[in-house]
Amino acid sequence: MELRISRRLLWIGTAAYPLQNIARVYTLTLQPRRKEAVMRFLKRSGLIVAVAMIATLPAMADAALSGNGTFLALIWFVAVGLWIFCLVDMIIVLSAPSHYVLAVETNGASTGVVTSRHPHYLNQLVGQISHAIDHPDTELHVTVESINISPSHYYFGDNVNMYGGSGNVGMAA
Repeated sequence: MELRISRRLLWIGTAAYPLQNIARVYTLTLQPRRKEAVMRFLKRSGLIVAVAMIATLPAMADAALSGNGTFLALIWFVAVGLWIFCLVDMIIVLSAPSHYVLAVETNGASTGVVTSRHPHYLNQLVGQISHAIDHPDTELHVTVESINISPSHYYFGDNVNMYGGSGNVGMAA
């Protein structure tokens, strides 16, 4: 993928970011949300078992009266299928690698993320992009790697612990 700066625009692939709108350029390591994946799996597993057990009670009574346990088998077949889906979802997150990335945040909600096999290369790019923000005549053309990740599987950005209050939205009045 191409990362270039020309005419006051930072291009990351086909996405253009005006240099005057860039709020922050930095490197970080994206860590998979492994703990959350395990907790989500445990919660989903408990919910699947609880719903299957609740649905099993009337189905068992019906099966005893009619002698047909097809609905009972269907309930547990669906439950096992859902549990396997949840297990695979957890394994995907647990086996996901960490990624060292360069992030470009804008004044809005946009964030551009690229990676490289060489972390020091990304650190140099932070300096070059920062220099280009202050020097409008700067031109830059480099090759980086794109990264395709699910944002719900990784920690991204700053971690803030907030204690007390309610309705916190991250703004000071």
